[in-house]
Amino acid sequence: MTVITDSATLAAFCDRMSAESFVTVDTEFMRDRTYWPDLCLVQIAGSEEAAAIDPMADGIDLAPLLTLLADPRVLKVFHAARQDLEIFALLTGGRLPTPIFDSQVAAMVCGFGDAVSYETLAARLAGARIDKSSRFTDWSKRPLSERQITYALADVTHLRVVYLKLSKRLQSTGRERWVDEEMAVLTDPATYRLDPESAWMRLKPRSGSPKFLNVLKALAAWRETEAQRRNLPRNRLVRDEALLEIAAQTPKTVAELARSRGLSKGTAEGVVGEALLAAVARGLAAPPEDAPKLAERPEVPPGRGPLIDLLKVLLKLKCEAHHVAQKLVATTADLEAIACSDSAPVAALHGWRRDVFGADALALKQGRLALAAARDAIKVVPLEPDQV
Repeated sequence: MTVITDSATLAAFCDRMSAESFVTVDTEFMRDRTYWPDLCLVQIAGSEEAAAIDPMADGIDLAPLLTLLADPRVLKVFHAARQDLEIFALLTGGRLPTPIFDSQVAAMVCGFGDAVSYETLAARLAGARIDKSSRFTDWSKRPLSERQITYALADVTHLRVVYLKLSKRLQSTGRERWVDEEMAVLTDPATYRLDPESAWMRLKPRSGSPKFLNVLKALAAWRETEAQRRNLPRNRLVRDEALLEIAAQTPKTVAELARSRGLSKGTAEGVVGEALLAAVARGLAAPPEDAPKLAERPEVPPGRGPLIDLLKVLLKLKCEAHHVAQKLVATTADLEAIACSDSAPVAALHGWRRDVFGADALALKQGRLALAAARDAIKVVPLEPDQV
């Protein structure tokens, strides 16, 4: 097992990896007690060699690793890449690894179902069995055990075979472009920006009241900024339910604040309580016209329910026929939007999703296509104009 703990060894390893056409990458991190993830280990594998890099080792310079990740000549293969990419964006001030390939997304495109796990892919494509007993260990403690290192390296060694087999499937079906479209989202720096002014959206409020939303926005922005400053998890500072309660009740005194569910009397009377009351006051002072707007979900007109049900059947039928995960093509909200408008602003009506499902969804809605039961199956039946 190779564990790299010094700069010279890391530089030599990354130099060798720069000659590879692709490398597989994974990270181990901790964020149970912090706002920002603490990077504890980086695993890299090339075609013949794999190593675990210890970013917590004294004096180690990660510059060669970051240079490798930014090298456009070497494809970086991840599984469920988003959290790994967030860590590297933080390390580099927003520069993301490029180019990348996410095996979870590729597996969804290849018909392995929604959000398929690495263990499932490793078993089905690489014939490997992953020992998951080290998954929830404390990766920040040193020294790392042999079992931890073995587990960590398995996350990149089997990924080599997984990538090669998925890549072959994508080439044979001509679906590389589908994955490329999804990678564009993952490699957009905006995906990883943590803007306090938009933190209120994480709370998924249901009330569209301008007063409520102004106060909630101010409260959430304060919590986000303070959690970042203190490097504390958001909910350890103030829980989501408490913020929603405070935004609804708009307390103006410590006594009123102390009656909020999920907030202790001591918290209400301390510096956090003072900051919460100040945020409430800022929200109340904001003009109603400046309140954030909830994303509008179209109101489904009476009688559209059966159409939405038919669209669900069509989605399942088309996704099974194309061996692609339904979740990747359209959501229930997308189907409701399509039922309400032929030009709904949903991904399902654009790009490869339109080819797989969107065009037929519109045809079904417009009466140019029907669904029929044939023995034990459902068939898509195009209709001629005189049949409509």
